[in-house]
Amino acid sequence: MDLGLKDRVAIVTGSARGIGAETARMLASEGMAIVVSDIDGDGAVAAAKAIADNGGKAIGVRCDVRREEDVRAMAGAGRDAFGRIDVLVNNAGLVKDRSLLKMDETDWDLVLDVTLKGAFHCCRAVLPAMHERKWGRIINITSRALFGNPGQANYSSAKAGLVGFTRALSLEQARNGITVNAIAPGFIETEYIQSLPNYAHVRDNALAKNAVPFGGEPRDIASAVAFLASAHARYITGTTLFVTGGRYG
Repeated sequence: MDLGLKDRVAIVTGSARGIGAETARMLASEGMAIVVSDIDGDGAVAAAKAIADNGGKAIGVRCDVRREEDVRAMAGAGRDAFGRIDVLVNNAGLVKDRSLLKMDETDWDLVLDVTLKGAFHCCRAVLPAMHERKWGRIINITSRALFGNPGQANYSSAKAGLVGFTRALSLEQARNGITVNAIAPGFIETEYIQSLPNYAHVRDNALAKNAVPFGGEPRDIASAVAFLASAHARYITGTTLFVTGGRYG
């Protein structure tokens, strides 16, 4: 199925590795030009080079999404390189897990600022140009953790907030030809997850709650992003797509 993405341009934040990097690669394979954005600038450049070495179009940009000036510079670099921005994937995020009584304000602020303030800055940077063309796709990567996980009051709050942000922005932007959706991954076998010292316990616990008997891979999320970015998803906005193997709570 032709997704109609050829020659369009996407920013993918947090895309030096993991789900973000796989999303950038998949969108590039559909003929899109990609702005690979990450706070790890060297990682972003390396991921962009890997796409280019495989015949795609990409640039790597260091960006701290908490900083408005960084985000505006990133969007500007994309427009300078490729002429416009059609798709924004707000994937940047991190975890700082602790029970609430052990969680300090820095842990709280960091997780919410990267996830929520980062999405706020990125959307504000790309929306004016999307308005001019009356076309755009914004896809926010939330998490099944929006339902709440012990030790993740900050992360669960941030991801739940991103769903509310998605719904509000979708209602604001629908008449401008811009759709805004979210994707909630479940257990995904990323390099980060596999590097955890308690990886086997985390995996077994997650799979025991899955409906399907296996974990997801980054390509499962990337495929969902590609569909929601495509012309085929033009009548879908304000929704959260759960890619969780059937696990919700």
